Amino acid sequence: MPALEQLEQEFDRAWSDPEFRAEFQRLLSEYVGRPTPITEARRLSEETGLHVVVKREDLNHTGAHKINNALGQALLAMRMGKKRIIAETGAGQHGVATATVCAMFGLECEVYMGEEDTERQKLNVFRMKLLGAKVNPVSSGTKTLKDALNEAMRDWVTNVDSTHYIIGTAAGPHPYPYMVREFQRVIGDESRQQYLDRYGRLPDVAMACVGGGSNAIGFFAGFYEDEDVKLYGVEAGGHGLSSGAHAAPLSAGTPGVLHGSYSYLMQDEHGQVIGTHSVSAGLDYPGVGAEHSYLKDLGRAEYFAVTDEEALDALQWVAKAEGLITAFETAHAFAPLKDRTRLPEGTRVLVNMSGRGDKDMVTAAQILNL
Repeated sequence: MPALEQLEQEFDRAWSDPEFRAEFQRLLSEYVGRPTPITEARRLSEETGLHVVVKREDLNHTGAHKINNALGQALLAMRMGKKRIIAETGAGQHGVATATVCAMFGLECEVYMGEEDTERQKLNVFRMKLLGAKVNPVSSGTKTLKDALNEAMRDWVTNVDSTHYIIGTAAGPHPYPYMVREFQRVIGDESRQQYLDRYGRLPDVAMACVGGGSNAIGFFAGFYEDEDVKLYGVEAGGHGLSSGAHAAPLSAGTPGVLHGSYSYLMQDEHGQVIGTHSVSAGLDYPGVGAEHSYLKDLGRAEYFAVTDEEALDALQWVAKAEGLITAFETAHAFAPLKDRTRLPEGTRVLVNMSGRGDKDMVTAAQILNL
């Protein structure tokens, strides 16, 4: 608790400091490459009868939205005088983003990654090592994102005087979900203004994939006050909700406590966390950010799941139709475009393309046998 209380105080001071905000914005522009554009997906629109526009977080440096938060937290760490950075990662994009900003600032970096995910994401493991980070495979539990977060938490509370833990998702204990939302809301703020400038109105639906929920919470935050804009979060349905082999706590979970926050969770009747499955390492998490849980209960956002099969189908469809190769995570966000019951013809949809698919191509090639 003292470590979390210190972090909350330091973040509040930094976020209210115009110089800190200006430096964050400067680096988002000069280093990350923001603002990222919105792209009208004309062929997807023609095929579905929708009006589809894509927010292009894949064009950020390192290929995903993760660097927005990693950059902000690294600046905060230096302000706090902490020169050792640790992180957890699932698909590896947050680990790569953290290793990248640590290399730029000359900070020591260690990344915890589930042993299963190090096999699924060998390319990102190599990228992290190339950037100078130490990658620690985690062999406990399910050997995935949950267990990597466990180990990173243990490291942080042991070495808190010298170390800052950059959590990559909108889950975990306060103030992390709040910090991550604020660093990621640049996605939603940009998207809203860009859509308004181009079309003179707002979309009917803003849609994003949800694992822990950082890309979606930053995206949704830009539209919170626009009640006519529906917020759709797409979870990992794995082999289907009825199979039990999925990672969709908002669709099929119950409220519980995990990693210091109370939110929807995949757990048994005794409150024990149960195993997850997703083709996407980045969505393979049994919990979700507490703010997403709040938005669900409030009715402000709607959450539903798509299966591995539907996501892989969307991956191929979007690539062939638009020349956009999405990450496995982002493919989940495109899959519902084929659902006319949820998205009637004529609906104006803004999809957050949270990351590009380079990291997933070896696995995709094995599964799809193309």
